[in-house]
Amino acid sequence: MQQEPPGKPSHVFDRAAEWNALTAFAGRTLSHAMLGIVSGRRRMGKTYLLRALVEERGGFYFGATAGTAAESLRQFSAALADFVGSPVPFSFADWDDAVSYLFGLAVPEAAAASAHRGVPAAGRQGADASSRSGASSASGAPFLVVIDEFPYLAKVAPELPSLIQREIDRFQVERSTMRLLLCGSAMSVMGGLLASTAPLRGRAQLELVVRPFGYRAAADFWGVAAEPALAARLHAVLGGTPAYRRQFLADDVPVSLGDFDDWICRTVLSPFSPLFREARYLLAEEADIRDTALYHSVLAAVAQGNTTRGGIAGYIGRKSVDISHPLNVLEDSHLLAREADLFRAGKSQYRIVEPLINFYEAVMRPSWTRLESGQAAEVWAGSAEHFAAQVTGPHFEAMCREYVLGPGRSLLRCSLGEVGGGVVSDPKTRRQIQVDVAVVEQGSGGSRPAVALLGEAKWGTVMGIPHLERLRRARDLLVGRGMDAGHCRLVCFGAAGFSDALRAEAEGGHVSLVGLDELYGRAMPMGFVP
Repeated sequence: MQQEPPGKPSHVFDRAAEWNALTAFAGRTLSHAMLGIVSGRRRMGKTYLLRALVEERGGFYFGATAGTAAESLRQFSAALADFVGSPVPFSFADWDDAVSYLFGLAVPEAAAASAHRGVPAAGRQGADASSRSGASSASGAPFLVVIDEFPYLAKVAPELPSLIQREIDRFQVERSTMRLLLCGSAMSVMGGLLASTAPLRGRAQLELVVRPFGYRAAADFWGVAAEPALAARLHAVLGGTPAYRRQFLADDVPVSLGDFDDWICRTVLSPFSPLFREARYLLAEEADIRDTALYHSVLAAVAQGNTTRGGIAGYIGRKSVDISHPLNVLEDSHLLAREADLFRAGKSQYRIVEPLINFYEAVMRPSWTRLESGQAAEVWAGSAEHFAAQVTGPHFEAMCREYVLGPGRSLLRCSLGEVGGGVVSDPKTRRQIQVDVAVVEQGSGGSRPAVALLGEAKWGTVMGIPHLERLRRARDLLVGRGMDAGHCRLVCFGAAGFSDALRAEAEGGHVSLVGLDELYGRAMPMGFVP
């Protein structure tokens, strides 16, 4: 059975899917314990979301901090004592006792007996909390427990996952109303909780990653959706991280595209702004990263356009085999993504996932000393080419792929396949055609692989007939390789606009044109034929 889920609070922006998943988990009235894992990089609003859930649903929330094993256990004990209304803090001998007691609160019979005995006078807040937990468990209603920043506890008490596994296994057989959510920002640690031979492997009923806002939601959040050119630049620098607007910048938002240059100088490039060193902190916060200089070099290589493993190794002066570990760690940390080439088996390229880190590596790090001395305006004035080529250009390509995955699915004449990019080799000209946006359906049951969409994305170039001809050539080459292109749509994604000749081709139905207005939902793609 399922309790009626509470509506998402008005102060929680977007996050409807995440809220629905959390309330569905917390509201399940099954008679056994359930475990959920919530992760996501810092500044994504995980704590904000989980606190709102506890406020709406009731339950026990504990936010861990960095500390020694003894101090962490003492803080947890005090918070739990306050929750149940104890007049004095608990003094658990170890985490084994603490975890056993916590799960005991979710046993209906024990909770009923506790509620019958009453709670000591410990202030209204503690008594209310005890009443809620006792009444909830005694009635069989779910008992929600949120342990936030769990990696801090797991670091000083590595036995914790095993202790939780023991109780979860026990209360799969015995009755329990426990709904335990473990949350953390160290992506490599949180991902490892359910991996391979980890104690909690196979025990979780929810695995939720809180991701940045998509580019459309981010534009609404920043209040710049009415000006797509500004919204795209803002997203290329800060992405969809909600904390950057309110906690970091106190709602300092560029008022128009004309204000963007001044805004970036007084915020991201200012040594007095919290955002100035944020990219460095994001890297340093990952638990598995030791040699930050090596990792910065790897990220700088990608930001400079060296997106293959060999290109990265050559840029930093290492052998390809020597950079496997840092690449894997950056992937596990959700700071780097490896994207397969849709047209060349075994080939892939790397992309920096966090826009602020890409901006730091491409624009800030090469001029760090000058920026620290307050020369933001001069540095920014000389960074136009780097910003367009290494920041907004690649970011625009990623936005276009995101568009195809969402509202742009209407461009397809068939079902959505695998979305990505790739390189098509042209043996006649001995050149390679880079396809920035592609949708491919892998063949099955004897059918041929089909290419449903081929697209080229340009940030600072007015697109014309040569771009369309390149897409046509790529389509013909793929057909020659045995792929089905009978329903393939050709799309030009242009942030700077399109030539009159290309618009004429679109009017004839030979190509679809998607600009910033179309990406942000302010217009329909030109040349669109359902």
